[in-house]
Amino acid sequence: MLGRHSVWFSKVEFCLITGLKFGVISDTTRCEMVENGIHQGYFSGVDEVDYEQLRAVLRIGIFDEQYDAIKLCLLYMPNWILMG
Repeated sequence: MLGRHSVWFSKVEFCLITGLKFGVISDTTRCEMVENGIHQGYFSGVDEVDYEQLRAVLRIGIFDEQYDAIKLCLLYMPNWILMG
């Protein structure tokens, strides 16, 4: 309760606020790597990138394209905030 109003935070509100989706998880094992993409450019195309590697790239702060920093932050935020 917030005053006289009932409030709640359900999956729907979570989706609206975060922009993240819930439901069936798609199969990402069949994704093809983009040539000269973020994965290749910052992580040398390794199969798995852990949180500390991502954090190190962000701390260095040298990016090939201006939007690469934003894309990497969008990877970093769910790990840091949602995964605790």
